Amino acid sequence: MKKHFGYILIAYIVMQLSSIVGVPLLYKIGTDVMGEPAEQVKQLVPGYWLVISFTLTLIVVWSILRKSETSTRLERSAPLNAGSSIGWAIAGIFIAFFAQSIAIQIEYALGIKMGSENTQMIIGIIEKVPVSMLVAAVIGPILEEIVFRKIIFGVLYEKMHFFFAALISSVIFALAHFEPEHVILYSAMGFTFAFLYVRTKRILVPIFAHVAMNTSVVLIQSIYKDDIQKITKEAEQIQGFIGGLFS
Repeated sequence: MKKHFGYILIAYIVMQLSSIVGVPLLYKIGTDVMGEPAEQVKQLVPGYWLVISFTLTLIVVWSILRKSETSTRLERSAPLNAGSSIGWAIAGIFIAFFAQSIAIQIEYALGIKMGSENTQMIIGIIEKVPVSMLVAAVIGPILEEIVFRKIIFGVLYEKMHFFFAALISSVIFALAHFEPEHVILYSAMGFTFAFLYVRTKRILVPIFAHVAMNTSVVLIQSIYKDDIQKITKEAEQIQGFIGGLFS
């Protein structure tokens, strides 16, 4: 693997593990140094550390990419013209949502519980620290596309057929969200973003689609949180009832 790609992967992994040290440190600063109430600091620290760690990592990754000279076969290929790329970026949003809906139906048929704990946790953090919405909607998707599409998928695509490169990188992308029960859901999205990258040869296209999709989900989940929870519970009850009939 290209040297600078390795540095980016290390930076991303360190970011994912940084809360082990960062959260207690930020908590100590908030309570001991600033004298803020412990309970209040405890609720706010995860959100602020999310913003700090993701922002710093994006700066580091951007700096590494600017200084790098090597690239993958995809990046050496002639990109699709700007007009067509914009069209694919917009279409990609709908393709991603369609792939997600198919994946949800498959998981539902397999008896997998609806709803994402990861998404609910993020929404909870956003409610306490609104600025963290930038991480969920913008910074996070940018980093994920660089790591999972530009680097992992890009390197695999040099050595194997698109289907296998997309499948492997998408499963890794899914597992990185720490919700193995939803591996089909996340893999479907990863596969879609890999397709957009190959189709246009522009990493900005899957980045745009991913950012637009996450922004939509965050806004919908925040605005219609109670309604979504109600619908999810009703769907789970129906699922349980149907499962009982055939058990």
